[in-house]
Order: sequence, then C-alpha cells, then structure tokens
Amino acid sequence: MQTILVANPKGGSGKTTLSTNIAGYLASKGKHVAMLDLDRQKSANLWLAQRDSTLPIIWPLQSENEKPVQADVLVIDSPAGLHGKNLDHAIKLAHKIVVPISPSLFDIQASYDFLLELSEEKAARKGRVEIGVVGMRMAPRTRAVATLEQFLAQLEVPILAYLREAQVYVNAAFEGKSIFDVPHYVAQQDLDLWVDLIKWIDN
Repeated sequence: MQTILVANPKGGSGKTTLSTNIAGYLASKGKHVAMLDLDRQKSANLWLAQRDSTLPIIWPLQSENEKPVQADVLVIDSPAGLHGKNLDHAIKLAHKIVVPISPSLFDIQASYDFLLELSEEKAARKGRVEIGVVGMRMAPRTRAVATLEQFLAQLEVPILAYLREAQVYVNAAFEGKSIFDVPHYVAQQDLDLWVDLIKWIDN
C-alpha cells in the first residue's frame, strides 16, 4: 500500500484542501483509497462525512493502527506542529510527502526550515521517501512564487504545482467532493494546474 503524507508544521498552509483533493483524484481513478485525519480540527473527517455514497469511496481511518481493508493508497492529513519524534514516525509511514506552502514570507521561511528538517531524515537521504512542494493559493509570476523558488533553489525538492485560490475548491468541499468529482467544465482551469502533481503522484 502506498502512503502519501501531506505535511507542513504551519497551520493554514492548505494541508486539508490538498489531502482531500489528492484522495479525491485517486478515488476517481478507481483506486481503493483510505484517509487518516491526524489534524486536531478533523476537517478531513468532516469532509468525508459530507461525502455522498454515489461518489467514489474513500475509507476513513480512525487511527494509524487501524488496517485499511484492501486499500491501494493511504492519504494522511497531518497536524500542525509536526516535528521531532512525531515527524520521524510519520516519515516512516510515508512513501511520498507533499508539502503545501502558503504565499507569505513567514510561511515560506518556516516551510523551508521544515524541508531542511525533512531532508536530514534517514529515509529521505536514502531515497526511500520522495518529497515535493505545492504552492497553495499562488498565481504564476507573482512575488510569492519568485520568493518560494528562490528559497527552494538550494534544495533538491521539486515544486509540483502552483494551485490558485479558487471558489471551486470551497464549493466542492461543502458537498464532500474534490475538484475531480465536479463536472470538468466547472473545474477545468484548476484541473490543468494539477497535471505535473498528478504525474508525480502516479509515478
């Protein structure tokens, strides 16, 4: 079973939006998907509770010790403040780690420090876990994008996507949907921004 960890110690970085939409994408492709919500606010669990039974199934896990039945992929929405032993443990569970970063200097700096911490982990050094970054609520050719790219130039971490701030994410979430569950004509502009991220997830 592949495990995708969505992690950033900063609150408000977009972890839940990213993790629910990654889970939604995988389920839309016929994968058996389980989701573990480790965040204190349990927003991903709330999203799952809104999800209609006619949509592709995403199985909620109540704890990391629960074994998902026949799951191909486990998506973990991690809590804010993930450091130290908790981070070590989370990394041991993961095959891929996606780090969402918000468009502010303070978030970019904190995320850079977190990526440095990740890169020093044994699993990352030995190539057992892949790490990628997603710019959340970022539009191309903005100062936030330039600053993020400048910060990450020193690290061998790919920027997988820049996802713009869009109402389609908000509206879909109210119904327990991802942007992969709504009609393509509604979300096409945003789906196009996922192309490289999807290739990385599927690889």
